[in-house]
Amino acid sequence: MRTTLTIDDDIAMLLKKEMRRSGEPLKQAVNRCLRTALTASAPVQPRPFKVRARAMGLPQGMSYDNIGELLDQIEGPQHR
Repeated sequence: MRTTLTIDDDIAMLLKKEMRRSGEPLKQAVNRCLRTALTASAPVQPRPFKVRARAMGLPQGMSYDNIGELLDQIEGPQHR
């Protein structure tokens, strides 16, 4: 496949260094570098998110039985 490609200056400099090191022409160096990068990068598998529940409890003297009263105790009578 033939295509025109614009290469950033920093990448062009790295590519020229690689061509000098390997002795390859531009076409071979670009193909080898692209092949290496594209085949080496495997898709990242997301790790499952795990929630570890723990009992928080309520302070002494508080209960979930009456939520309105609980809110009054925690936030004061102005919570509404």
